[in-house]
Order: sequence, then C-alpha cells, then structure tokens
Amino acid sequence: MTGTMITPMRVFVLIFNAGTDNEGIHTIRVGDRNKILMFESEDDALRFALMLEAQDFPTPKVEAIDAEEIKEFCQSANYDWEIIPENSALIVPPEINVEETDWKPDAQDDSVPEKQESQQEQEFSDSELESIRRRLEGLL
Repeated sequence: MTGTMITPMRVFVLIFNAGTDNEGIHTIRVGDRNKILMFESEDDALRFALMLEAQDFPTPKVEAIDAEEIKEFCQSANYDWEIIPENSALIVPPEINVEETDWKPDAQDDSVPEKQESQQEQEFSDSELESIRRRLEGLL
C-alpha cells in the first residue's frame, strides 16, 4: 500500500510563563476580538518577541506547536488566528497594549490572585487547561 503521510504544519507562537499554572498565549486585540499570531518562521517569532520586550512587555517564550492544535484552541476560546508567512513584511506589535491581561506576569503558581468572577464566567477550568497543555506538550 502506498500513500503519502501528511506532516502537521508546525508554527511558532509566543507563550508567557511557559510551563507554569499561570501560562498564557500572546494575542493581539482587533476590535473586540483576540487574535493569535502563528509564525511560520521561528526567527520572525523571536523578532516579534524582542519587539514586545522593547515595549516593556514581559518576555515571551517562542514555542513550536501544531497549527491545527492552535486553530482548535482558537475555536474553543472564540479567538481569531492568523498565519504569518515566513519572510513576510515585518510584523510590528501594536503601539498600545491592553491595560490588564488575563494572566499575571509576575505571579507564582500558588500566589495567582483569584479573578472576581464566578466559575461560570471562566472560559476554561483548570483541568481543561491542563489537558490542553498536555496535548500541546505531546506534540513537541
């Protein structure tokens, strides 16, 4: 039997507090929507991360992840996504960052302040987030 095996497309995304309970993925705000940028090139993702750092944003870690996993995450979180082609025009972070993020840049695992919202309003439970993280780590 002959056939071709389709290799999953790997993209690079920016992760804050990688490997902690306070992990977060970088998004940009477009209108009232969040968008995850998926870079085809690790160098382009690193360049974007350095530009964020230059804007006094916490330094993200660049991680390779299967594009389909990110798309599934975006669908479940009601986020948009965009693939940034390798060698495309230089992507620059927005001049203005959100005032308050969904994650705390300096929080330790046990000292993450609780949000003042009910469990119903929270998008993902801790067990769902852990499951997503395990699936994403399994791809690496």
